[in-house]
Amino acid sequence: MKLLYTCILMALVACNTNTTQTEEERWQTYADNTTIIRDDFGVPHIYGKTDADAVFGLLYAQCEDDFYRVEQNYIWATGRLAEVEGEGAIYSDLRAKLFMTEEEAKANYEKSPEWLKKLCDAFADGVNYYLHTHPEVKPRLLTHFEPWMPMCFSEGSIGGDLEQISTEKIQAFYEGDMSVPEFSELEAEKKEAELEPQGSNGIAISGKLTQSGNAMLLINPHTSFYFRGEVHVVSEEGLNAYGAVTWGQFFVYQGFNEKTGWMHTSTYTDIMDEFKENVMEMDGKLMYSYGEELRKVETSNIVLKYKVGDSLKEKSFPAYRTHHGPITHMAENQWVATAMMWDPVKALEQSYVRTKKDGYKGFREMMDIRTNSSNNTVYADAEGNIAYFHGNFVPKRDTIFDYSKPVDGSNPKTDWQGLHTVDENILVLNPANGWIQNCNSTPYTSALEYSPKKKDYPNYMSRDQENFRGVHAIELLKNRKGYTLDSLIKLAHDPYLPAFEKLIPGLVDAYDKTSPKNPKLKEPIEVLRQWDLRTSKEAVGMSLAHYYGTLYGRIGDSPEGLSDMELMNYLGTESPYAERLEVFLEVVEQMDEDFGTWNTPWGEINRYQRLNGDILQPFSDSLPSIAIGFASGRWGALAAYGARYANNTKKIYGTRGNSFVAVVEFGEKVKAKSMLAGGQSGDPKSPHFNDQAQRYADMEFKDVPFYKEDVLKRAKKTYHPGEK
Repeated sequence: MKLLYTCILMALVACNTNTTQTEEERWQTYADNTTIIRDDFGVPHIYGKTDADAVFGLLYAQCEDDFYRVEQNYIWATGRLAEVEGEGAIYSDLRAKLFMTEEEAKANYEKSPEWLKKLCDAFADGVNYYLHTHPEVKPRLLTHFEPWMPMCFSEGSIGGDLEQISTEKIQAFYEGDMSVPEFSELEAEKKEAELEPQGSNGIAISGKLTQSGNAMLLINPHTSFYFRGEVHVVSEEGLNAYGAVTWGQFFVYQGFNEKTGWMHTSTYTDIMDEFKENVMEMDGKLMYSYGEELRKVETSNIVLKYKVGDSLKEKSFPAYRTHHGPITHMAENQWVATAMMWDPVKALEQSYVRTKKDGYKGFREMMDIRTNSSNNTVYADAEGNIAYFHGNFVPKRDTIFDYSKPVDGSNPKTDWQGLHTVDENILVLNPANGWIQNCNSTPYTSALEYSPKKKDYPNYMSRDQENFRGVHAIELLKNRKGYTLDSLIKLAHDPYLPAFEKLIPGLVDAYDKTSPKNPKLKEPIEVLRQWDLRTSKEAVGMSLAHYYGTLYGRIGDSPEGLSDMELMNYLGTESPYAERLEVFLEVVEQMDEDFGTWNTPWGEINRYQRLNGDILQPFSDSLPSIAIGFASGRWGALAAYGARYANNTKKIYGTRGNSFVAVVEFGEKVKAKSMLAGGQSGDPKSPHFNDQAQRYADMEFKDVPFYKEDVLKRAKKTYHPGEK
């Protein structure tokens, strides 16, 4: 009895000691249990005793590499961007707060399972310990991170669903413009079409098509450069994941462990809907009709701060919500509520447990959580399976309604009727052709003749819309075998550009059939006549084709509503000859003005430049840069390279496209090669700020050291968090 009493007393003392640990003592416990090994490219390999230790070390290492991007993501996600960027960002903040207030985020944290709360605690402690041990780092706003913050940023793609909601429409609603002019949306769509397409490539190869007999996976997200770091995070509780992590997240978003790999591409699944609400005022209260009843509109007040000079001002906004979601804008003189997946606890659970699955059965069970809303998933594993999940969060709807437009929220039949099961969603598993591809294109060509059939699914499951990257990938994958990691890298960088198959011959045809001929066009037309539609640093035809396709797509007189593929084909086959030649003459003259001659190789125009750690780079034609032979994904380049914001330069400086890329082979032991645009660090003083830039241009991937013995061979620095 005395022994039992002693044991109980010791346990109580231990529990009391743990709960009364100071913040610094808790940090030190984490740090003692965590080791970071930096390899020869600066990639952090984090080893912790527990998952929480590993998360602590992961966030600490991320902050070492680029604290300001970690902070920026949480400033945005928590709706405080205007406090650092001024009033122009206030509707971005309002959008965030309409869907998740700080109080709601805290409540979600409190209701999380204990294991997830521990990871959220470790997330906050990892960042705060970094700030504690690096007093020279001055945050723009967030001087202390809280464990509820990941609830505002629960998905690995930071913007995720939320960025699909127009801040312009929110602004119009709150500033009293009771409708959004149609022309503004059309203009926005036209401007967006000129930019580098967003998206990613995922390709899975069955072992029957590889030299080794093992399944392979191409992980190829197309994001803004430096948007994700490369990490390896390991614990004694079964975590061992390698890949890309969005700055500030505590899980590998796109990557692999020893047995499974996962690649996310943006989905065409309808995951968000708009409901027109019939709102009225009764006895001083806002009500909305729903069936034969009237329901009360939930109202609250959101107070936002915004920067003016060196001071902060406040602006207050009323917020309205129906059971469909928050009111975000107007349509046809009615308030519109936007419905989307918003279950941050389950979304974080799914994002994290995904990284620890060791085979298809467990991975498939994880997908049953159904909160991976904005993504498709291309999958491969060591058991030899390859799979494709088109979407994951898919609400059931009555197909008599057109959800591509706002539907009548007063009609209960328009409500979501629960979620489709994973088996009801579009799914491909081990197709007989031996490969799966998704390049943000239709799932109905994902495995060619073995693809799912559109007739078997409701229209809201996916648009049946192809793009040039998808066409390109299919042509490369058909009738090939004997893959190695190196040949998969070569495939992922194939230089052919299918978008020009009709556009450029159509221009040459217009020149040949038009008289009299403009002598200024003779030589550039001959260059295009001889061009093989392949991009390279040396190709002058690539330069001419890029500017011609870009300008013609912008100013050409074409029917409205054409997809990018339809537009390029129309401009190459049905547009007037005179119009084609007029646009091309403008291109030639502009290139003469900008570069001294139209006869300028693509690599002299298309450049890579990273000057400092800013999120928006201050590009300059007078400063050093690297020639890039890749091309825009708009033209069908799998290795997409393009600009997404105005560079204010003559030359083109890439801002997005191929960012983190990896090829992985699963077998008895996992093998992988990877590449990261620029380098691991956001600090210009770091040797890893730009050490992968030339390798990126030359398609020279690095070997991934996954196993501890290989990591140690490549180790350049080994330390505990907090050690210098």
